Amino acid sequence: MTNYLNSTFNFVDHLLVSALDELPLWSAPFGLKLFETIKLKKNIKVLDIGFGTGFPILEVAMRVGDTCKVYGIDPWKSAIERASQKMQQYEINNVELIEGVAENIPLPDNSIDLIISNNGINNVEDLSKTLSECKRVAKPGAQVVATVNLETTMAEFYDVFKEVLHKMGLHEEIEKMQDHIYLKRKPLSELINLFESKGFKIKNINHDEFKFRYVDGTTMLNHYFIRLAFMDSWKEVVPDVNLTDVFKKVEKRLNRIAEEKSELVLTIPFVVIDAKWSSIK
Repeated sequence: MTNYLNSTFNFVDHLLVSALDELPLWSAPFGLKLFETIKLKKNIKVLDIGFGTGFPILEVAMRVGDTCKVYGIDPWKSAIERASQKMQQYEINNVELIEGVAENIPLPDNSIDLIISNNGINNVEDLSKTLSECKRVAKPGAQVVATVNLETTMAEFYDVFKEVLHKMGLHEEIEKMQDHIYLKRKPLSELINLFESKGFKIKNINHDEFKFRYVDGTTMLNHYFIRLAFMDSWKEVVPDVNLTDVFKKVEKRLNRIAEEKSELVLTIPFVVIDAKWSSIK
């Protein structure tokens, strides 16, 4: 019943990375809104923070064309190799992929016209340093567009998780769960304050959401993307001795909700932050 707890993924494995092109089912809703927001121009330099296996950087590169240079930075070596393969197959010549972290971008000061991040800045180690680096490399007037999912992401699951932990007397674990959510998904007000503290002017914040739908909790917990992107962090919240019992109860409760409502729905609210760097250092 809880085989999903035994899932392991080797993110260095090229076979796994080659299979991750299903990830746009998660990243495309963010990406579509990002493309509605960015200003496409000729003769500009673009930076994509956290491009993974190539989305949206390669699509951006093809849309702005060869008068533009598009840089991407990501620490995931195997994903970079996958993106490089796509570049070759698509015959894209205006992209440079950088293996590195966004807290230390190896590009000159005042060199970038457009900075994008499709649900990537919430995965950096230090967002403050990352935004400082964005500020450094941005030209005066540069547009910065970032999509970010919010702290109420999958609240339908987390409410059940919290309920189960509470009933089992695992109150410290509830705090750990909340700390994990905060680490990955900052409150919007905090994000806005951080952008503004670095000198970025917020031009617009566009709210949206999409849904992951399942026939029940069992199918949700066994879904490859849930196991790949979320399960390890959920398991870290619970002591090993309680792990199976907790998730059996979570799964049973989710299945009951699905039976009552004819399906299980997880909501992913997100925002598109459209900002501008206008100060001169």
